[in-house]
Amino acid sequence: MRIGVIGTGRIGAIHANTLSRHREVGSLILTDADPARAQELAGRLGETAAPGVDEIFRWGVDAVVITTATEAHAELIGRAARSGLPVFCEKPIALDVPGTLLAIAEVETAGTILQMGFQRRFDTGYTGARDAVGSGRLGRLHTVRAVTSDQSPPAAAWLPLSGGLFRDTLIHDFDVLRWVTGREVVDVYAAGSDAGPAMFREAGDVDTAAAVLTLDDGTLATATATRLNGAGYDVRMELAGELDQIVVGLDDRTPIASTEPTGPPAADKPWSGFLERFGPAYEAELAAFVEVVRGERANPCDGREALQALRIADACDRSRRERRLVALAEVPGG
Repeated sequence: MRIGVIGTGRIGAIHANTLSRHREVGSLILTDADPARAQELAGRLGETAAPGVDEIFRWGVDAVVITTATEAHAELIGRAARSGLPVFCEKPIALDVPGTLLAIAEVETAGTILQMGFQRRFDTGYTGARDAVGSGRLGRLHTVRAVTSDQSPPAAAWLPLSGGLFRDTLIHDFDVLRWVTGREVVDVYAAGSDAGPAMFREAGDVDTAAAVLTLDDGTLATATATRLNGAGYDVRMELAGELDQIVVGLDDRTPIASTEPTGPPAADKPWSGFLERFGPAYEAELAAFVEVVRGERANPCDGREALQALRIADACDRSRRERRLVALAEVPGG
């Protein structure tokens, strides 16, 4: 199998490294907006660098992995679909619902494959939580609490391109909330704070946010996020039911300290970021993509799944700006 990797930045380099080691992947063609970066990575991996995207499609590949800047995702997905190629794409498809729907339509018209990069679906903690909910171990689920906290903020130049905290960060919590519980969000109420560094206000973004979400069976969920968690990278999900309560992301590297005399000590080596925390999950989602391309398994996260997470993010952003409860029915694409 020959795979084209479009985008060789931080996550693109990690994906290329993973694919280069996969026993079913014979070779890679790498390209990037910075040709020297693609060439350097190709040299390290013993793969081929292409001068541009056109060569990826002209030289011939069996599948495409897209890890470019978000603004290029939808166009590249459409181009791959028209070429009859399966695609793995980092989230999101686009920063708006109309652009997302257009790209999905191209894939569905072509009858090709689009697998989205929501890596938490491949994390052992989240898969364990999904199994626990599905088995009935928790009884009736009544409360879910999701947390995503970055240790340090991204570069100021990235903020205007990111789509904001709900679409860039909390979208992972929205996706995995649906996946773990098997339920849909019906309405949201969200708030945000830009009281931190000025770069968030200048970008029209917030550095901290919280949302209350009601699921279609009455379960209540909260999702919080911040860019400024100095203790470390913290991603958790607590699920409480009438019979039991479980937590994802609580281990000896969770950056949280107890004030109780007999509580666990602070982590000696807290998680520093998402690439470290979810390393195995990133590898697992690409292994799944190879299996999907080979026809060995169903697509674990298609474009329609990504659309639903974006609709929740859109609803939360609208709620924050308009200071009101927003029903998901108000957001197109349902």
